[in-house]
Amino acid sequence: HVQLVESGGGSVQAGGSLRLSCEVTGRTYSTAVVAWFRQAPGKEREGVAAIYIGGQITYYDDSVKGRFTISHDNAKTTVYLQMNSLKPDDTAMYYCAATWGSVNVEMILSTSEYQYWGQGTQVTVS
Repeated sequence: HVQLVESGGGSVQAGGSLRLSCEVTGRTYSTAVVAWFRQAPGKEREGVAAIYIGGQITYYDDSVKGRFTISHDNAKTTVYLQMNSLKPDDTAMYYCAATWGSVNVEMILSTSEYQYWGQGTQVTVS
């Protein structure tokens, strides 16, 4: 069965960096679409970045463009989210999500496109 295991969260000062990792197992990695979402207390879960593993195509929410980078390692079946120039507004629980099959590109940062979710990792920026 599909498992997504996140790691790498923590506390950092504004302007600092963190790298999140999401190991994807249980299904053909090369055909996955993997995304990072975040959810702050009292707010809806929002998409941050997504990547087509096979096509190396990436997507970003405007709020993180130029600061966050999504990438992956085929050998480790792991997707990363490098977060630089962090702001207090980036504080949230960050979730990794994956889907296989066709994806509506216009909805690629929408929770409705993803069937599998990790347990989340907390990021706190002060």
